[in-house]
Amino acid sequence: MSLPFLVNYYHLNMTEKILIVATGNPGKLKEMQAYLEDLEIELQIKPKDLEIEETGKTFVENAALKASQVALATGEWAIADDSGLAVEALNGAPGLYSARYAPTEAECIVRLLKELGDHPNRNAEFICAVAIARPDGSIAVEYQGICQGTITNEPTGIGGFGYDPIFYVPQVNMTFAQMSAELKHKISHRGQAFQGILPQLQTLFESANIDNKNFE
Repeated sequence: MSLPFLVNYYHLNMTEKILIVATGNPGKLKEMQAYLEDLEIELQIKPKDLEIEETGKTFVENAALKASQVALATGEWAIADDSGLAVEALNGAPGLYSARYAPTEAECIVRLLKELGDHPNRNAEFICAVAIARPDGSIAVEYQGICQGTITNEPTGIGGFGYDPIFYVPQVNMTFAQMSAELKHKISHRGQAFQGILPQLQTLFESANIDNKNFE
C-alpha cells in the first residue's frame, strides 16, 4: 500500500515521523509522547488559532473529527483523542460532556457525587478514543480503550486529574488518583487505546518507508 507520508521530512531524515496533535495543551502533548516513546515520532501542537467544534455523538466521532480537521488545516498527519467518564446509573453521564460538566474539576466531582447520591449502582467506565488522520483528512486508524470501575462515595488519592479521585478500579484496589503514573499508564482507558493503536501506527510508518521511493 502506497502512503504519501510526509515525503519532505523523509528526504531530510528517513527515520523522522511527525504527527500534529489536535490539542493546544502542552500537557496533553507530553502525555501522548510518553505513550509513543517506543516509536521515533515527533509530536507537534496544532496551530493556536485553529479551533475545532466537537459535534460528534461518540468519543470515536469526536476524535476522528479533531484529527481530520487538523490534518486538513496543516497538510500533515494528525492524531487526536477524546475521552470521558460514563456512569451507568446516570445513563452514561457525564459522557461527552465530562470536561464541561461544571466550571472546575473539583465542581465536576461535587456535581457527579451529588447526582449519583446513595444509588447502589456505582458502576462506571472511563472511555478514550484515538484517531489518526492522513493529510487529506481521511482517517487511517482509530481505536477505543475502556477501563471499568466504580464511583467512590468521596474523593480518594492526590494524584491524577479530573475524576481520578472518585474512579475506583477493583482490579488493583485503588482509584486512579492513588495509582503510580506507571500503573495508570498501563491499565487506564487512554493506555489501552494507545496500546491498541501502536501496532497499526507502526504498520503505517513501515509502509511509508517501503513506498517512499515512489515519491522522490
